[in-house]
Amino acid sequence: MGSCFSTIKVSGSNRNSATAKHRKETTKPQPTVTTKKRNGSHYNNQQKAQESGDTKQGNSQVQSSSKTKRQGGGVIPCGKRTDFGYDKDFDGRYTIGKLLGHGQFGYTYVATDKSSGDRVAVKRIEKNKMILPIAVEDVKREVKILRALGGHENVVQFYNAFEDDSYVYIVMELCEGGELLDRILSKKDSRYSEKDAAVIVRQMLKVAAECHLHGLVHRDMKPENFLFKSSKEDSPLKTTDFGLSDFIRPGKKFQDIVGSAYYVAPEVLKRKSGPESDVWSIGVISYILLCGRRPFWDRTEDGIFKEVLRNKPDFRRKPWPTISNSAKEFIKKLLVKDPRARLTAAQALSHPWVREDGDASEIPLDISVLSNMRQFVKYSRLKQFALRALASILDDGELADLRDQFDAIDADKNGAISLEEMRLALAKDLPWKLKESRVLEILQAIDSNTDGLVDFTEFVAATLHVHQLEEHNSEKWHQWSQAAFEKFDVDRDGYITPEELQMHTGLKGSLEPLLEEADIDKDGKISLPEFRRLLRTASLSSSRNVTSPSGHRTSRKT
Repeated sequence: MGSCFSTIKVSGSNRNSATAKHRKETTKPQPTVTTKKRNGSHYNNQQKAQESGDTKQGNSQVQSSSKTKRQGGGVIPCGKRTDFGYDKDFDGRYTIGKLLGHGQFGYTYVATDKSSGDRVAVKRIEKNKMILPIAVEDVKREVKILRALGGHENVVQFYNAFEDDSYVYIVMELCEGGELLDRILSKKDSRYSEKDAAVIVRQMLKVAAECHLHGLVHRDMKPENFLFKSSKEDSPLKTTDFGLSDFIRPGKKFQDIVGSAYYVAPEVLKRKSGPESDVWSIGVISYILLCGRRPFWDRTEDGIFKEVLRNKPDFRRKPWPTISNSAKEFIKKLLVKDPRARLTAAQALSHPWVREDGDASEIPLDISVLSNMRQFVKYSRLKQFALRALASILDDGELADLRDQFDAIDADKNGAISLEEMRLALAKDLPWKLKESRVLEILQAIDSNTDGLVDFTEFVAATLHVHQLEEHNSEKWHQWSQAAFEKFDVDRDGYITPEELQMHTGLKGSLEPLLEEADIDKDGKISLPEFRRLLRTASLSSSRNVTSPSGHRTSRKT
Protein backbone atom coordinates (compact mmCIF):
# COMPACT_ATOMS: atom_id res chain seq x y z
CA MET A 1 0.00 0.00 0.00
CA GLY A 2 1.17 3.57 -0.60
CA SER A 3 0.27 6.88 0.88
CA CYS A 4 -2.02 9.10 -1.19
CA PHE A 5 -1.65 10.22 -3.95
CA SER A 6 0.08 10.15 -7.29
CA THR A 7 -1.97 10.23 -10.46
CA ILE A 8 -0.72 8.26 -13.42
CA LYS A 9 -2.78 8.76 -16.52
CA VAL A 10 -3.19 5.81 -18.85
CA SER A 11 -4.47 5.83 -22.35
CA GLY A 12 -4.47 3.74 -25.45
CA SER A 13 -6.37 2.66 -28.48
CA ASN A 14 -6.12 -0.18 -30.90
CA ARG A 15 -7.20 2.14 -33.63
CA ASN A 16 -3.68 3.31 -34.40
CA SER A 17 -1.62 0.44 -33.04
CA ALA A 18 -2.09 -3.15 -32.04
CA THR A 19 -0.47 -2.57 -28.68
CA ALA A 20 -1.91 -0.30 -25.98
CA LYS A 21 0.19 2.75 -25.24
CA HIS A 22 0.34 3.63 -21.57
CA ARG A 23 1.53 7.18 -21.19
CA LYS A 24 2.69 8.16 -17.73
CA GLU A 25 1.95 11.74 -16.83
CA THR A 26 2.46 12.59 -13.19
CA THR A 27 0.25 15.51 -12.21
CA LYS A 28 0.79 15.25 -8.46
CA PRO A 29 3.64 14.21 -6.25
CA GLN A 30 2.93 11.79 -3.44
CA PRO A 31 2.36 14.27 -0.61
CA THR A 32 1.97 13.31 3.00
CA VAL A 33 0.48 16.70 3.83
CA THR A 34 -2.19 18.80 2.21
CA THR A 35 -1.19 19.95 -1.25
CA LYS A 36 -2.23 23.14 -2.97
CA LYS A 37 -4.45 23.07 -6.02
CA ARG A 38 -2.54 22.24 -9.15
CA ASN A 39 -2.98 24.92 -11.81
CA GLY A 40 -5.89 26.34 -9.92
CA SER A 41 -8.95 24.62 -11.30
CA HIS A 42 -10.80 21.54 -12.39
CA TYR A 43 -12.04 23.47 -15.38
CA ASN A 44 -8.73 22.68 -17.12
CA ASN A 45 -10.58 19.97 -19.00
CA GLN A 46 -8.10 19.89 -21.86
CA GLN A 47 -8.83 18.38 -25.22
CA LYS A 48 -7.36 14.95 -25.85
CA ALA A 49 -3.68 15.37 -26.78
CA GLN A 50 -2.45 12.64 -29.03
CA GLU A 51 0.73 10.67 -28.45
CA SER A 52 3.66 12.41 -30.08
CA GLY A 53 3.96 9.74 -32.79
CA ASP A 54 0.23 9.73 -33.47
CA THR A 55 0.14 13.53 -33.63
CA LYS A 56 2.96 13.58 -36.14
CA GLN A 57 1.19 10.98 -38.20
CA GLY A 58 -2.13 12.85 -37.91
CA ASN A 59 -0.60 16.17 -38.98
CA SER A 60 0.97 14.45 -41.96
CA GLN A 61 -2.44 13.11 -42.92
CA VAL A 62 -3.98 16.57 -42.58
CA GLN A 63 -1.26 18.10 -44.77
CA SER A 64 -1.76 15.52 -47.47
CA SER A 65 -5.54 15.77 -47.50
CA SER A 66 -7.07 17.47 -50.48
CA LYS A 67 -9.94 18.61 -48.24
CA THR A 68 -7.67 20.59 -45.90
CA LYS A 69 -7.60 24.30 -46.58
CA ARG A 70 -4.36 26.27 -46.53
CA GLN A 71 -3.57 29.87 -45.88
CA GLY A 72 -0.18 31.37 -46.66
CA GLY A 73 1.26 27.90 -47.21
CA GLY A 74 0.18 26.59 -43.79
CA VAL A 75 -2.64 24.39 -42.60
CA ILE A 76 -5.74 26.18 -41.34
CA PRO A 77 -6.68 24.42 -38.07
CA CYS A 78 -9.96 22.59 -38.14
CA GLY A 79 -11.15 24.71 -35.21
CA LYS A 80 -10.75 27.91 -37.25
CA ARG A 81 -12.81 26.47 -40.08
CA THR A 82 -15.63 25.28 -37.82
CA ASP A 83 -18.80 27.10 -36.86
CA PHE A 84 -19.75 25.40 -33.58
CA GLY A 85 -23.22 26.93 -33.60
CA TYR A 86 -22.74 28.58 -30.20
CA ASP A 87 -23.80 32.10 -29.21
CA LYS A 88 -21.51 34.87 -30.49
CA ASP A 89 -21.97 37.59 -27.83
CA PHE A 90 -19.63 36.47 -25.04
CA ASP A 91 -17.85 39.83 -24.70
CA GLY A 92 -21.17 41.63 -24.40
CA ARG A 93 -22.30 39.41 -21.52
CA TYR A 94 -19.21 38.63 -19.45
CA THR A 95 -16.08 40.31 -18.17
CA ILE A 96 -13.08 38.02 -17.77
CA GLY A 97 -11.14 38.28 -14.50
CA LYS A 98 -8.28 36.39 -12.88
CA LEU A 99 -6.77 33.25 -14.31
CA LEU A 100 -7.67 30.03 -12.51
CA GLY A 101 -5.55 27.62 -14.50
CA HIS A 102 -4.56 26.51 -17.95
CA GLY A 103 -4.13 23.42 -20.04
CA GLN A 104 -2.75 22.51 -23.41
CA PHE A 105 -5.64 23.93 -25.39
CA GLY A 106 -7.10 26.67 -23.23
CA TYR A 107 -7.26 28.76 -20.11
CA THR A 108 -9.85 28.97 -17.34
CA TYR A 109 -10.81 32.25 -15.76
CA VAL A 110 -13.14 33.73 -13.20
CA ALA A 111 -15.62 35.90 -15.06
CA THR A 112 -18.46 38.20 -14.07
CA ASP A 113 -21.92 38.28 -15.61
CA LYS A 114 -22.41 41.95 -16.63
CA SER A 115 -26.17 41.87 -16.08
CA SER A 116 -26.36 40.06 -12.71
CA GLY A 117 -22.91 40.50 -11.25
CA ASP A 118 -22.66 36.74 -10.62
CA ARG A 119 -19.23 35.14 -10.77
CA VAL A 120 -18.75 32.14 -13.02
CA ALA A 121 -15.93 30.01 -14.38
CA VAL A 122 -15.12 30.34 -18.08
CA LYS A 123 -12.96 27.93 -19.99
CA ARG A 124 -11.57 29.65 -23.07
CA ILE A 125 -10.37 27.20 -25.72
CA GLU A 126 -8.22 28.46 -28.58
CA LYS A 127 -9.51 27.48 -32.01
CA ASN A 128 -6.03 27.69 -33.51
CA LYS A 129 -4.97 24.72 -31.38
CA MET A 130 -7.77 22.49 -32.63
CA ILE A 131 -5.68 21.16 -35.50
CA LEU A 132 -7.54 17.91 -36.18
CA PRO A 133 -11.28 17.24 -36.46
CA ILE A 134 -11.13 15.05 -33.34
CA ALA A 135 -10.26 18.12 -31.24
CA VAL A 136 -13.39 19.87 -32.51
CA GLU A 137 -15.49 16.81 -31.75
CA ASP A 138 -14.05 16.69 -28.23
CA VAL A 139 -15.22 20.23 -27.52
CA LYS A 140 -18.66 19.56 -28.96
CA ARG A 141 -19.00 16.36 -26.94
CA GLU A 142 -17.96 18.06 -23.72
CA VAL A 143 -20.64 20.72 -24.20
CA LYS A 144 -23.19 18.04 -25.09
CA ILE A 145 -22.39 16.11 -21.91
CA LEU A 146 -22.60 19.19 -19.68
CA ARG A 147 -25.97 20.06 -21.22
CA ALA A 148 -27.27 16.50 -20.79
CA LEU A 149 -26.40 16.49 -17.08
CA GLY A 150 -27.59 20.05 -16.48
CA GLY A 151 -29.55 20.51 -13.28
CA HIS A 152 -28.03 17.59 -11.38
CA GLU A 153 -27.09 18.78 -7.93
CA ASN A 154 -23.73 17.02 -7.95
CA VAL A 155 -22.50 18.01 -11.40
CA VAL A 156 -20.80 21.35 -12.06
CA GLN A 157 -23.53 23.42 -13.69
CA PHE A 158 -23.27 24.40 -17.34
CA TYR A 159 -24.59 27.85 -18.19
CA ASN A 160 -23.82 28.39 -21.87
CA ALA A 161 -21.30 28.04 -24.67
CA PHE A 162 -20.07 30.89 -26.84
CA GLU A 163 -17.63 31.36 -29.70
CA ASP A 164 -15.92 34.07 -31.72
CA ASP A 165 -13.30 33.94 -34.46
CA SER A 166 -10.53 32.91 -32.08
CA TYR A 167 -12.05 31.04 -29.13
CA VAL A 168 -14.76 28.78 -27.78
CA TYR A 169 -16.00 29.77 -24.31
CA ILE A 170 -17.64 27.30 -21.93
CA VAL A 171 -19.37 29.07 -19.05
CA MET A 172 -19.84 27.02 -15.89
CA GLU A 173 -20.55 27.19 -12.20
CA LEU A 174 -17.64 28.50 -10.12
CA CYS A 175 -16.62 26.04 -7.37
CA GLU A 176 -14.27 27.47 -4.75
CA GLY A 177 -14.17 24.74 -2.10
CA GLY A 178 -11.20 22.82 -3.47
CA GLU A 179 -10.76 19.22 -4.60
CA LEU A 180 -11.92 16.17 -2.71
CA LEU A 181 -8.28 15.05 -2.74
CA ASP A 182 -7.22 18.07 -0.73
CA ARG A 183 -10.01 17.50 1.79
CA ILE A 184 -8.89 13.90 2.26
CA LEU A 185 -5.31 14.96 2.84
CA SER A 186 -6.38 17.59 5.35
CA LYS A 187 -8.14 15.01 7.53
CA LYS A 188 -6.45 13.33 10.47
CA ASP A 189 -4.58 10.30 9.10
CA SER A 190 -5.85 11.38 5.66
CA ARG A 191 -9.17 9.62 6.12
CA TYR A 192 -12.83 10.38 6.71
CA SER A 193 -15.17 9.09 9.38
CA GLU A 194 -17.63 6.47 8.13
CA LYS A 195 -20.58 8.84 8.40
CA ASP A 196 -18.85 11.63 6.46
CA ALA A 197 -17.45 9.19 3.90
CA ALA A 198 -20.94 7.80 3.22
CA VAL A 199 -22.17 11.32 2.43
CA ILE A 200 -19.37 11.78 -0.10
CA VAL A 201 -19.83 8.36 -1.71
CA ARG A 202 -23.59 8.82 -1.97
CA GLN A 203 -23.10 11.99 -4.04
CA MET A 204 -20.64 10.28 -6.38
CA LEU A 205 -22.99 7.34 -6.93
CA LYS A 206 -25.88 9.65 -7.77
CA VAL A 207 -23.81 11.23 -10.51
CA ALA A 208 -22.72 7.86 -11.90
CA ALA A 209 -26.32 6.58 -11.96
CA GLU A 210 -27.48 9.72 -13.76
CA CYS A 211 -24.67 9.47 -16.30
CA HIS A 212 -25.49 5.85 -17.02
CA LEU A 213 -29.17 6.60 -17.64
CA HIS A 214 -27.97 9.01 -20.33
CA GLY A 215 -25.82 6.32 -21.90
CA LEU A 216 -22.74 8.15 -20.66
CA VAL A 217 -19.66 6.75 -18.91
CA HIS A 218 -17.45 9.22 -17.01
CA ARG A 219 -14.33 7.01 -17.34
CA ASP A 220 -12.09 9.06 -15.04
CA MET A 221 -13.68 9.21 -11.61
CA LYS A 222 -11.04 10.07 -8.99
CA PRO A 223 -10.73 12.52 -6.06
CA GLU A 224 -9.16 15.21 -8.24
CA ASN A 225 -12.27 15.32 -10.42
CA PHE A 226 -14.67 16.12 -7.58
CA LEU A 227 -14.85 19.69 -6.28
CA PHE A 228 -16.67 21.26 -3.37
CA LYS A 229 -18.96 24.18 -4.13
CA SER A 230 -17.63 26.09 -1.12
CA SER A 231 -15.19 25.68 1.74
CA LYS A 232 -17.99 24.76 4.17
CA GLU A 233 -17.80 21.28 5.70
CA ASP A 234 -21.28 20.42 4.42
CA SER A 235 -20.68 21.85 0.95
CA PRO A 236 -22.17 19.78 -1.87
CA LEU A 237 -19.75 17.82 -4.04
CA LYS A 238 -19.56 18.58 -7.75
CA THR A 239 -18.34 16.22 -10.45
CA THR A 240 -16.05 17.82 -13.00
CA ASP A 241 -13.82 17.06 -15.96
CA PHE A 242 -15.80 15.11 -18.52
CA GLY A 243 -12.88 15.20 -20.97
CA LEU A 244 -12.53 11.41 -21.08
CA SER A 245 -16.27 10.79 -20.83
CA ASP A 246 -18.11 9.28 -23.74
CA PHE A 247 -21.51 8.03 -24.81
CA ILE A 248 -21.79 4.30 -25.34
CA ARG A 249 -24.38 2.60 -27.48
CA PRO A 250 -26.59 -0.07 -25.89
CA GLY A 251 -24.96 -3.46 -25.72
CA LYS A 252 -21.53 -2.21 -26.79
CA LYS A 253 -18.18 -2.06 -24.98
CA PHE A 254 -15.28 0.38 -25.09
CA GLN A 255 -12.04 -1.13 -26.31
CA ASP A 256 -9.71 1.76 -25.59
CA ILE A 257 -7.82 2.17 -22.31
CA VAL A 258 -8.33 5.52 -20.59
CA GLY A 259 -8.43 6.77 -17.03
CA SER A 260 -6.03 7.02 -14.11
CA ALA A 261 -4.00 3.98 -13.16
CA TYR A 262 -4.96 3.71 -9.48
CA TYR A 263 -8.67 3.95 -10.30
CA VAL A 264 -8.88 1.98 -13.55
CA ALA A 265 -11.15 -1.08 -13.54
CA PRO A 266 -9.94 -4.55 -14.60
CA GLU A 267 -12.26 -4.65 -17.60
CA VAL A 268 -10.77 -1.38 -18.90
CA LEU A 269 -7.35 -3.04 -18.99
CA LYS A 270 -8.97 -5.99 -20.79
CA ARG A 271 -10.50 -3.59 -23.34
CA LYS A 272 -14.10 -4.60 -22.59
CA SER A 273 -15.49 -1.81 -20.42
CA GLY A 274 -18.78 -0.04 -19.91
CA PRO A 275 -20.67 1.86 -17.17
CA GLU A 276 -19.53 -0.66 -14.53
CA SER A 277 -16.01 0.83 -14.65
CA ASP A 278 -17.27 4.03 -12.98
CA VAL A 279 -18.57 2.00 -10.03
CA TRP A 280 -15.17 0.33 -9.61
CA SER A 281 -13.51 3.76 -9.46
CA ILE A 282 -15.98 4.87 -6.79
CA GLY A 283 -15.12 1.69 -4.87
CA VAL A 284 -11.44 2.66 -4.95
CA ILE A 285 -12.26 6.18 -3.74
CA SER A 286 -14.45 4.73 -0.95
CA TYR A 287 -11.54 2.57 0.22
CA ILE A 288 -9.24 5.62 0.25
CA LEU A 289 -11.79 7.75 2.13
CA LEU A 290 -11.95 5.23 4.96
CA CYS A 291 -8.29 4.27 5.36
CA GLY A 292 -6.17 6.90 3.61
CA ARG A 293 -4.44 4.35 1.36
CA ARG A 294 -4.98 3.06 -2.15
CA PRO A 295 -6.29 -0.51 -2.44
CA PHE A 296 -4.01 -1.27 -5.41
CA TRP A 297 -0.50 0.11 -5.32
CA ASP A 298 2.90 -0.51 -6.82
CA ARG A 299 5.92 1.59 -7.74
CA THR A 300 5.39 1.06 -11.45
CA GLU A 301 2.43 1.45 -13.74
CA ASP A 302 2.61 -2.17 -14.88
CA GLY A 303 2.78 -3.23 -11.25
CA ILE A 304 -0.40 -1.28 -10.49
CA PHE A 305 -2.18 -2.98 -13.38
CA LYS A 306 -1.13 -6.42 -12.14
CA GLU A 307 -2.47 -5.55 -8.67
CA VAL A 308 -5.79 -4.46 -10.16
CA LEU A 309 -6.11 -7.60 -12.27
CA ARG A 310 -4.93 -10.20 -9.75
CA ASN A 311 -5.22 -9.09 -6.14
CA LYS A 312 -7.94 -8.16 -3.68
CA PRO A 313 -7.89 -5.13 -1.36
CA ASP A 314 -6.41 -5.60 2.11
CA PHE A 315 -9.00 -5.25 4.88
CA ARG A 316 -6.71 -6.54 7.67
CA ARG A 317 -4.39 -3.61 8.28
CA LYS A 318 -5.34 -0.72 10.53
CA PRO A 319 -7.79 0.97 10.57
CA TRP A 320 -9.96 -1.73 8.93
CA PRO A 321 -10.50 -3.82 12.10
CA THR A 322 -12.25 -0.78 13.61
CA ILE A 323 -14.40 -0.07 10.54
CA SER A 324 -17.91 -1.53 10.33
CA ASN A 325 -18.59 -4.78 8.52
CA SER A 326 -21.27 -2.98 6.54
CA ALA A 327 -18.70 -0.54 5.12
CA LYS A 328 -16.30 -3.34 4.24
CA GLU A 329 -19.05 -5.38 2.58
CA PHE A 330 -20.10 -2.33 0.58
CA ILE A 331 -16.60 -1.71 -0.77
CA LYS A 332 -16.05 -5.39 -1.55
CA LYS A 333 -19.22 -5.41 -3.67
CA LEU A 334 -17.95 -2.39 -5.60
CA LEU A 335 -14.50 -3.89 -6.15
CA VAL A 336 -15.67 -7.20 -7.63
CA LYS A 337 -13.45 -7.89 -10.63
CA ASP A 338 -16.26 -9.37 -12.74
CA PRO A 339 -18.31 -6.34 -13.88
CA ARG A 340 -21.43 -8.54 -14.20
CA ALA A 341 -21.28 -9.32 -10.48
CA ARG A 342 -20.43 -5.77 -9.38
CA LEU A 343 -23.14 -3.57 -7.89
CA THR A 344 -24.51 -0.92 -10.21
CA ALA A 345 -24.51 2.70 -9.07
CA ALA A 346 -28.23 2.57 -8.31
CA GLN A 347 -27.87 -0.73 -6.43
CA ALA A 348 -25.05 0.72 -4.35
CA LEU A 349 -27.31 3.60 -3.33
CA SER A 350 -29.68 1.02 -1.81
CA HIS A 351 -26.94 -0.50 0.34
CA PRO A 352 -27.54 0.05 4.08
CA TRP A 353 -24.12 1.65 4.62
CA VAL A 354 -24.62 4.44 2.10
CA ARG A 355 -28.40 4.78 2.17
CA GLU A 356 -29.65 8.12 3.40
CA ASP A 357 -31.81 7.73 6.52
CA GLY A 358 -33.45 4.66 5.05
CA ASP A 359 -35.16 6.80 2.40
CA ALA A 360 -35.15 5.46 -1.14
CA SER A 361 -37.00 8.41 -2.66
CA GLU A 362 -33.87 9.79 -4.32
CA ILE A 363 -32.52 6.48 -5.63
CA PRO A 364 -32.46 6.72 -9.44
CA LEU A 365 -33.60 4.01 -11.79
CA ASP A 366 -31.03 1.29 -12.36
CA ILE A 367 -30.00 0.81 -15.99
CA SER A 368 -29.32 -2.89 -15.31
CA VAL A 369 -32.89 -3.39 -14.04
CA LEU A 370 -34.30 -1.76 -17.17
CA SER A 371 -31.92 -3.82 -19.31
CA ASN A 372 -32.96 -7.06 -17.58
CA MET A 373 -36.61 -6.29 -18.24
CA ARG A 374 -35.89 -5.76 -21.92
CA GLN A 375 -33.85 -8.97 -21.98
CA PHE A 376 -36.43 -11.10 -20.16
CA VAL A 377 -38.76 -11.11 -23.16
CA LYS A 378 -36.00 -12.76 -25.24
CA TYR A 379 -35.48 -15.69 -22.86
CA SER A 380 -36.90 -19.12 -23.55
CA ARG A 381 -39.96 -20.19 -21.58
CA LEU A 382 -37.76 -22.55 -19.54
CA LYS A 383 -35.41 -19.74 -18.50
CA GLN A 384 -38.39 -17.62 -17.48
CA PHE A 385 -39.85 -20.43 -15.40
CA ALA A 386 -36.48 -21.06 -13.73
CA LEU A 387 -36.04 -17.39 -12.83
CA ARG A 388 -39.56 -17.21 -11.40
CA ALA A 389 -38.82 -20.24 -9.23
CA LEU A 390 -35.61 -18.62 -7.97
CA ALA A 391 -37.37 -15.29 -7.31
CA SER A 392 -40.02 -17.01 -5.19
CA ILE A 393 -37.56 -18.34 -2.61
CA LEU A 394 -35.30 -15.31 -2.07
CA ASP A 395 -35.67 -13.44 1.22
CA ASP A 396 -36.35 -9.73 1.59
CA GLY A 397 -32.79 -8.95 2.62
CA GLU A 398 -31.51 -10.01 -0.79
CA LEU A 399 -34.15 -7.99 -2.61
CA ALA A 400 -33.80 -4.59 -0.93
CA ASP A 401 -32.35 -2.91 -4.03
CA LEU A 402 -35.03 -4.42 -6.27
CA ARG A 403 -37.73 -3.28 -3.84
CA ASP A 404 -36.36 0.27 -4.18
CA GLN A 405 -36.45 -0.02 -7.95
CA PHE A 406 -40.00 -1.45 -7.93
CA ASP A 407 -41.19 1.39 -5.68
CA ALA A 408 -39.51 3.95 -7.94
CA ILE A 409 -41.37 2.60 -11.00
CA ASP A 410 -44.70 2.08 -9.16
CA ALA A 411 -45.58 5.79 -9.24
CA ASP A 412 -49.09 5.50 -7.78
CA LYS A 413 -47.86 3.15 -5.00
CA ASN A 414 -50.64 0.59 -5.52
CA GLY A 415 -48.25 -2.37 -5.37
CA ALA A 416 -48.25 -3.12 -9.10
CA ILE A 417 -46.63 -1.68 -12.21
CA SER A 418 -49.00 -0.70 -14.99
CA LEU A 419 -48.22 -0.44 -18.70
CA GLU A 420 -47.94 3.35 -18.46
CA GLU A 421 -45.62 3.16 -15.45
CA MET A 422 -43.42 0.68 -17.28
CA ARG A 423 -43.38 2.86 -20.37
CA LEU A 424 -42.27 5.89 -18.35
CA ALA A 425 -39.55 3.89 -16.60
CA LEU A 426 -38.12 2.38 -19.78
CA ALA A 427 -38.16 5.82 -21.44
CA LYS A 428 -35.71 7.10 -18.80
CA ASP A 429 -32.98 4.86 -20.23
CA LEU A 430 -32.31 7.48 -22.88
CA PRO A 431 -30.19 5.54 -25.41
CA TRP A 432 -33.08 3.14 -25.93
CA LYS A 433 -36.03 4.26 -28.03
CA LEU A 434 -38.74 1.63 -27.49
CA LYS A 435 -41.98 1.62 -29.41
CA GLU A 436 -45.25 1.33 -27.46
CA SER A 437 -45.82 -2.18 -28.83
CA ARG A 438 -42.40 -3.24 -27.55
CA VAL A 439 -43.21 -2.01 -24.02
CA LEU A 440 -46.46 -4.01 -24.08
CA GLU A 441 -44.53 -7.10 -25.21
CA ILE A 442 -42.13 -6.72 -22.27
CA LEU A 443 -44.94 -6.30 -19.74
CA GLN A 444 -46.79 -9.34 -21.08
CA ALA A 445 -43.63 -11.48 -20.84
CA ILE A 446 -43.08 -10.49 -17.20
CA ASP A 447 -46.78 -10.68 -16.24
CA SER A 448 -47.00 -14.42 -15.50
CA ASN A 449 -50.57 -14.34 -14.12
CA THR A 450 -51.84 -12.31 -17.12
CA ASP A 451 -53.69 -9.69 -15.06
CA GLY A 452 -52.18 -6.81 -17.07
CA LEU A 453 -49.98 -5.67 -14.17
CA VAL A 454 -46.53 -6.60 -12.83
CA ASP A 455 -46.42 -7.41 -9.14
CA PHE A 456 -43.22 -7.51 -7.08
CA THR A 457 -42.54 -11.24 -7.44
CA GLU A 458 -42.96 -11.04 -11.22
CA PHE A 459 -40.70 -7.98 -11.26
CA VAL A 460 -37.98 -9.79 -9.27
CA ALA A 461 -38.00 -12.74 -11.67
CA ALA A 462 -37.35 -10.42 -14.61
CA THR A 463 -34.74 -8.21 -12.96
CA LEU A 464 -32.62 -10.55 -10.80
CA HIS A 465 -28.83 -10.18 -10.98
CA VAL A 466 -27.93 -13.87 -10.92
CA HIS A 467 -24.19 -13.35 -11.19
CA GLN A 468 -24.27 -11.08 -8.15
CA LEU A 469 -26.14 -13.68 -6.10
CA GLU A 470 -23.47 -16.26 -6.90
CA GLU A 471 -20.49 -13.93 -6.45
CA HIS A 472 -21.54 -12.28 -3.22
CA ASN A 473 -22.46 -15.43 -1.29
CA SER A 474 -21.68 -18.73 -2.99
CA GLU A 475 -23.00 -20.83 -0.08
CA LYS A 476 -26.40 -19.14 -0.16
CA TRP A 477 -26.40 -19.29 -3.94
CA HIS A 478 -26.12 -23.08 -3.81
CA GLN A 479 -28.99 -23.23 -1.29
CA TRP A 480 -31.24 -20.91 -3.30
CA SER A 481 -30.57 -22.53 -6.65
CA GLN A 482 -31.20 -25.99 -5.18
CA ALA A 483 -34.47 -24.82 -3.60
CA ALA A 484 -35.57 -23.40 -6.96
CA PHE A 485 -34.56 -26.67 -8.65
CA GLU A 486 -36.61 -28.69 -6.18
CA LYS A 487 -39.75 -26.77 -7.10
CA PHE A 488 -39.56 -28.73 -10.36
CA ASP A 489 -37.92 -31.95 -9.08
CA VAL A 490 -41.02 -33.35 -7.39
CA ASP A 491 -39.68 -36.86 -6.68
CA ARG A 492 -36.31 -35.51 -5.45
CA ASP A 493 -34.29 -37.85 -7.64
CA GLY A 494 -31.94 -35.05 -8.70
CA TYR A 495 -33.43 -34.52 -12.16
CA ILE A 496 -36.20 -32.51 -13.77
CA THR A 497 -38.08 -34.70 -16.23
CA PRO A 498 -40.48 -33.57 -18.97
CA GLU A 499 -43.37 -34.89 -16.84
CA GLU A 500 -42.29 -32.87 -13.80
CA LEU A 501 -41.84 -29.77 -15.92
CA GLN A 502 -45.33 -30.25 -17.35
CA MET A 503 -46.72 -30.67 -13.84
CA HIS A 504 -45.07 -27.45 -12.64
CA THR A 505 -45.84 -25.24 -15.64
CA GLY A 506 -49.18 -26.57 -16.82
CA LEU A 507 -47.91 -26.53 -20.40
CA LYS A 508 -49.34 -29.09 -22.81
CA GLY A 509 -47.80 -31.04 -25.63
CA SER A 510 -44.22 -32.26 -25.95
CA LEU A 511 -41.81 -30.43 -23.66
CA GLU A 512 -38.65 -31.99 -25.04
CA PRO A 513 -37.88 -28.91 -27.18
CA LEU A 514 -38.21 -26.82 -24.04
CA LEU A 515 -35.76 -29.05 -22.17
CA GLU A 516 -33.27 -29.07 -25.01
CA GLU A 517 -31.72 -25.70 -24.12
CA ALA A 518 -30.66 -26.81 -20.63
CA ASP A 519 -30.09 -30.50 -21.27
CA ILE A 520 -26.37 -30.29 -22.04
CA ASP A 521 -25.64 -34.04 -21.86
CA LYS A 522 -28.76 -34.87 -23.92
CA ASP A 523 -30.12 -37.48 -21.51
CA GLY A 524 -33.67 -36.14 -21.74
CA LYS A 525 -33.71 -34.52 -18.28
CA ILE A 526 -32.13 -31.61 -16.41
CA SER A 527 -29.65 -32.08 -13.56
CA LEU A 528 -28.95 -29.52 -10.83
CA PRO A 529 -25.67 -28.35 -12.46
CA GLU A 530 -27.49 -27.92 -15.76
CA PHE A 531 -30.24 -25.95 -13.98
CA ARG A 532 -27.67 -23.66 -12.36
CA ARG A 533 -26.03 -23.09 -15.72
CA LEU A 534 -29.41 -22.12 -17.14
CA LEU A 535 -29.88 -19.54 -14.39
CA ARG A 536 -26.40 -18.10 -14.93
CA THR A 537 -26.87 -17.64 -18.63
CA ALA A 538 -30.05 -15.73 -17.90
CA SER A 539 -27.88 -12.79 -16.82
CA LEU A 540 -25.73 -12.78 -19.93
CA SER A 541 -26.47 -10.49 -22.82
CA SER A 542 -24.83 -10.57 -26.21
CA SER A 543 -22.56 -7.63 -26.87
CA ARG A 544 -19.95 -6.91 -29.46
CA ASN A 545 -16.82 -4.96 -28.67
CA VAL A 546 -16.45 -1.69 -30.48
CA THR A 547 -13.94 1.08 -30.39
CA SER A 548 -15.11 4.17 -28.55
CA PRO A 549 -17.46 6.12 -30.86
CA SER A 550 -15.06 9.05 -30.76
CA GLY A 551 -12.20 6.95 -31.95
CA HIS A 552 -8.69 7.42 -30.56
CA ARG A 553 -8.81 8.51 -26.91
CA THR A 554 -5.85 9.73 -24.94
CA SER A 555 -5.78 11.35 -21.55
CA ARG A 556 -4.46 14.78 -21.00
CA LYS A 557 -3.96 16.61 -17.75
CA THR A 558 -2.02 19.66 -16.79
